[in-house]
Amino acid sequence: MRILAIDTALDTCAACVMAEEVDAPLAAESLPMARGHAESLLPLIERVIARVEGGFEAIDRVAVTVGPGSYTGLRVGLSAARAIGLSTGKPVVGVGTLSALLAPLLAETVEGTIAAVVDARHGAVYVQALGPGDGLAPAHLAVEAAAERLGAGPVVLTGSGAPMLAAALAARGVAARVAHVGGPDIASVASLGLVADPAQALARPLYLRGPDARPQDHARIARR
Repeated sequence: MRILAIDTALDTCAACVMAEEVDAPLAAESLPMARGHAESLLPLIERVIARVEGGFEAIDRVAVTVGPGSYTGLRVGLSAARAIGLSTGKPVVGVGTLSALLAPLLAETVEGTIAAVVDARHGAVYVQALGPGDGLAPAHLAVEAAAERLGAGPVVLTGSGAPMLAAALAARGVAARVAHVGGPDIASVASLGLVADPAQALARPLYLRGPDARPQDHARIARR
């Protein structure tokens, strides 16, 4: 099985084609960017697909990151993935951004807890953790609250919010190590997409907090 993976959730625009039971993508491209995903994604996908024998016809599945992440970025990636799935008749699966960040750490022998952390700004993070006990499901938490939830450690952190959370853990006397700062590897998105169940891993945005912009109810004019 071959999969086309797409990631526009954070500060990267990336895509790859990966085959089942193969460690490295058959073709991949990743561009760092905070804005401009809408203009860059489709040409990038076309370049990646052009390097794969059979093109879109050789793709059996599409995977896309569903968040947490940028509202605009998520919409761009999900729209592209759904359009490709509709035009090719192939299933589209969603992959959590935090799960994709955690994937490389799962391949390592790590003592204690592993946590994926994305800077959500305003002193908060998106965080997901695996380790002793129940772990931590994807959540939007204040940095101090996240440090408290991660327990006594040791903790290995990955993602853009890792340094911030590592400092909060160190202040509590918890041993913490930052393994990686940045977004998920597109190959990890593809690997998780290959094993996902299309009936369960739906391509729907995962929003862990409400939008920053809210309507001003007090300024509305009452309807008659």
